[in-house]
Amino acid sequence: MITVGDTFPAFDLTAVVSTDPSSAFTTVANGTYAGKWLVVFSWPKDFTFVCPTEIAAFGRLEPEFADRDAQVLGFSTDNEFVHLAWRRDRPDLRDLPFPMLSDLKRELSAALGILDAAEGVAQRATFIVDPDGIVRFVMVTDLNVGRNPAEVLRVLDALQTDELCPCNWQKGEATLAGV
Repeated sequence: MITVGDTFPAFDLTAVVSTDPSSAFTTVANGTYAGKWLVVFSWPKDFTFVCPTEIAAFGRLEPEFADRDAQVLGFSTDNEFVHLAWRRDRPDLRDLPFPMLSDLKRELSAALGILDAAEGVAQRATFIVDPDGIVRFVMVTDLNVGRNPAEVLRVLDALQTDELCPCNWQKGEATLAGV
């Protein structure tokens, strides 16, 4: 699995950006959001139980990520038509403000080292990537355990200070600069 300090791998994937079939699909590549921080997270499967709770939570926090010049990108190994059907089926996913990427060929999952050997799907992973394409944060949880998007936002805030941040540090609090 790639880790902190590694370059995030190149990708070029079909994404779902709306529920309107005439404008639902676009291509998103690693250079699409050049100069921005990326928050890239994966989930195992569409039409499951834990995954939509996380995806909707990232969606609710997307304005906060955008305020920090970060683009949220979510993906699974399902195809774009499954993503579209899921968004149309789930009210809490219909108006997602970020692209849902299809890693159908499992190329991004494999390059990240998060392809679950037993299940053949992407693990529940999160990466924060700086504007230079360098991974600054990685978290992977069990397939059955959801993550906390507010913690991902807190870590992004800490990374963007470029200073030492103590345990449980929150944006606006003093850092450990000068220690």
